[in-house]
Amino acid sequence: MYVVDFDGHQTMKAMIFAAGLGTRLKPLTDTMPKALVPVCGQPLLYHVLTKLVTAGYDDIIVNVHHFPDQIIDYLCINDFGAKITISDERGFLRETGGGIKHVRPLLDPFASLGMTEEPFLVHNVDIISNLDLKWLREQHREDAVATVVVSERETQRYLLFDDDNRLKGWTNVKTGEVRSPFGDIDPDRYRKLAFAGIHLMSPAIFDAFDKLGFGDRFSIMDFYIQACAAYPIYAAVPPDFRMVDVGKFDTLPEAEAICRLLLP
Repeated sequence: MYVVDFDGHQTMKAMIFAAGLGTRLKPLTDTMPKALVPVCGQPLLYHVLTKLVTAGYDDIIVNVHHFPDQIIDYLCINDFGAKITISDERGFLRETGGGIKHVRPLLDPFASLGMTEEPFLVHNVDIISNLDLKWLREQHREDAVATVVVSERETQRYLLFDDDNRLKGWTNVKTGEVRSPFGDIDPDRYRKLAFAGIHLMSPAIFDAFDKLGFGDRFSIMDFYIQACAAYPIYAAVPPDFRMVDVGKFDTLPEAEAICRLLLP
């Protein structure tokens, strides 16, 4: 772990996924990590960090793997007014769920004392949106293990929610595949919503990882689909939501357009 020092009192925790290989953004990612791909003149990481800090998050973890030293150097020479800890995964890429589990001591530091911590935010580095992060915290229910930001945008893979916005499974509408701990469910009976790469999680999620036998490397989406029968996972559907997943080279113009609308 590397820590970029910040002299302040940390009260709100977040994690940014910045360890991805960015293969769909080649050739840009042949020489830089996806987190540093520029949009509106600033790296993707700048836009996410600025959004988090503006919303009050002041204790932030950034995981790294692909060109990790470039990200570390960038964070060391830029002051975002927050404590930033780097989780170095250059030797072992843990995927999304494993990356969260690996930093439990930072996201859930008082677990051994039996103290209840506030939920923490997890945000993909390649998501640019107009999401109000304060609004998101207001949507998080007391019993929720996680609250996932979703929308009605068109895609192939959807999360399935009931009338109470509780997760029931997942489907790929192109292949017809359905995954659910509730058995052979009919996806047409549920609300199909697309995941937006942003979630709010209760520290109780770490005990759920252990109880369900998730190890050092796993997808958080695999966990959600397996865990949703026993652990409440809810949808948050933002009003007037605009977002772009900067996962492909051809999404960069759309990212630039949304970014310009959001800039002061």
